[in-house]
Amino acid sequence: MTGDVASGSAPAADRYHLAQLNIGRSVAAIDDPAMADFVANLDRINALGEATPGFVWRLKDETGSATAIRAFDDPLMIVNLTVWTSVEALRGYVYRSDHADLFRRRREWFVPLDGPSLVLWWVPAGHIPTVAEARERLDHLAANGPTRIAFTLKTTFPPGS
Repeated sequence: MTGDVASGSAPAADRYHLAQLNIGRSVAAIDDPAMADFVANLDRINALGEATPGFVWRLKDETGSATAIRAFDDPLMIVNLTVWTSVEALRGYVYRSDHADLFRRRREWFVPLDGPSLVLWWVPAGHIPTVAEARERLDHLAANGPTRIAFTLKTTFPPGS
């Protein structure tokens, strides 16, 4: 589903949604016992995200997961691509829901990366970002730091800027 930004007087916040990509290189294959607790929580945390006010969409395969989607050559690289109505909605899910408990444990399952592991950018409401688009935004953030094209939760830009 794609959409164009509607012309007219709708506020930018209503015409744009926030796309989010985060990546992680797992410490082991997804079916390895080292990843068991992470995998055991995936369905619950994904359902929580989908039920969170402001959630719009997430990348998933026919099983309802994204862990088998290969966006990188590295088979241990896991991607999470979502769309939200606002930065505030995403922050609420990440930091103020049960997701926060697992987020704090991320070093148990993922190794630190040399570059950014999270990127945000505004998309026209109704647009579903592709993995290729998300990788371009991540590359832009790595090369240029936070800009209106690709930014972080610490350094944000308003929609339509």
